[in-house]
Amino acid sequence: MLKNKRNIAIGGVVLVLLISFFVFGNSGGSEATDIIVPVEEGQFVVDINTTGELEAKNSTEITGPNRLRNYRIYQVNIQDIIDEGTYVEKGQYIARLDPSELNNRMKDSELQIEEQQSEYTQVELDTTLQLREARDNLTNLAYAVEEKKLVFEQSQYEPPATIKQAEIEFEKAKRALKQAKEAYLIKQRQLGARMKEVSIDLRQDQLEYDGMKELLSQFTITAPESGMLIYRKGYDGRPIKEGSQISAWDPVVATLPDLSSMNSITYVNEVDIRKVSVGQKVDIGLDAFPDKKLSGVVTRVANVGEQRPNSDAKVFQVTIELDKVDGDLRPGMTTSNKIFTQVIEQAVSIPLEALHSFQDSITYVYKQTGMNYQRQEVQIGATNADRAEILLGLSTSDEVYLSAPNGDIESADDIKLLAELNGKRNLKKEEPKQDTPTPPTGRKGRRNNPNS
Repeated sequence: MLKNKRNIAIGGVVLVLLISFFVFGNSGGSEATDIIVPVEEGQFVVDINTTGELEAKNSTEITGPNRLRNYRIYQVNIQDIIDEGTYVEKGQYIARLDPSELNNRMKDSELQIEEQQSEYTQVELDTTLQLREARDNLTNLAYAVEEKKLVFEQSQYEPPATIKQAEIEFEKAKRALKQAKEAYLIKQRQLGARMKEVSIDLRQDQLEYDGMKELLSQFTITAPESGMLIYRKGYDGRPIKEGSQISAWDPVVATLPDLSSMNSITYVNEVDIRKVSVGQKVDIGLDAFPDKKLSGVVTRVANVGEQRPNSDAKVFQVTIELDKVDGDLRPGMTTSNKIFTQVIEQAVSIPLEALHSFQDSITYVYKQTGMNYQRQEVQIGATNADRAEILLGLSTSDEVYLSAPNGDIESADDIKLLAELNGKRNLKKEEPKQDTPTPPTGRKGRRNNPNS
């Protein structure tokens, strides 16, 4: 009987201990739903993932007329163009531009030439008549000089006054002839200058018309070299087509790419562009060939941002040169680019989910300490899409919670205490754990009284 009572008492004590352990002994520890992960050490990669498009590194441009502005034509419509991707031979037909505006200008030029020709003829006739009249006047004045000379010679036997009068008339006649000759030379130069002016205007109009005729022949565009035709993209990022316009400042219609070397053109948002620099390695995938893995290197980072169609964010163009190309690659193929902005060979890191912060000033984690946990302030370095590098506060022997254990909710007093205990401004890298665990800075019993 006594033995049975002893067994019952022992059983009751064990039951009480078990209840106490499950109710009180695990306070401040983790529940079954809490996930604990180890702090890892190894290579830490920071990368940026973008989508891009293949483009030939070098290409031959197929252009329309490059002297449109000389004839006050600034936009020309594409009337017809062959299909993109067509392989063309040198000299083969590519496209035809709409000549309507140029034809109208040629008609205006023809009328201008006719007017200038008529004016030239009129000036030529006027010049002929005026010079003829001037020459007749010179002849008459020469006769007058001869006449006055005879009178003067015959007056030698007349009274002195008569002789003097005859001499004066003779001198006046010679002076009039001299002045008429000088005036004739001036008029001749004036009329010659007028003829030259009209002739120049006529020649300019004729040259402009001839230039437009030559320009019209360039409205039919042919291939300068053999290759695959790739349409030029417009300002909206879309390839040009029949009905599109080309500008007098940039008359490129299409290109013939050199497929021996290619680039992936991509865009990085303004938040991440500071991480990207020339020389960084890139892993490249193709939507068209998911199993094909390519590599490349960043060769250019734009200094000025731009706003792409259908996007409110500013982006910067980044050019990635492929290390190797093959016959499957085509311009315009969509690429997925992983730009390796930073590679740290040995780094301590934890998942981003394990990080917590208070008012964006203190970053901490929940570190497991035996059956309990403590809040541990940490200093973070580089981050990627999944993990964060830990510079101070944790070692590889530690384990952290992915979320606040038992729904732990920190108060302002708790955070101040955390800062004091962990030395916010003088963090030191933790030494590896000894056999005796470090006392936790957190307080037990958070499940029953989270605000205690």
